[in-house]
Amino acid sequence: DVQLQASGGGLVQAGGSLRLSCATSGFTFDDYAIGWFRQAPGRDREGVSYISSNGGATDYSDFVKGRFTISRDNAKNTVYLQMNSLQPEDTAVYYCAADRKVQYSIDPLKVAGYQHWGQGTLVTVSS
Repeated sequence: DVQLQASGGGLVQAGGSLRLSCATSGFTFDDYAIGWFRQAPGRDREGVSYISSNGGATDYSDFVKGRFTISRDNAKNTVYLQMNSLQPEDTAVYYCAADRKVQYSIDPLKVAGYQHWGQGTLVTVSS
């Protein structure tokens, strides 16, 4: 079974940092692009960042550019999201997702582009 498990969330003050991890199993990790998404209370799930299967391509939503960095370790089947300069508006449940084909799409940050999803991890940023 394809499994993705996000972890690393928690409570942090504004301006602080967190690193999220997405541990995966059950599929050929090197073949899949991974995306990070978030969902705040009362809002739709939105794309945050994406990394291609070989790590050669990344993308970020405008609201995290310059603050968040995505990376992957194919030896550990894990993707990371380093989040710096966190703000209260970054408070949300963060999810990771995997798909083989999304990296060939025009917009790899679309929720609909991903087939496999993990459970989220809550990030709370206090002011």
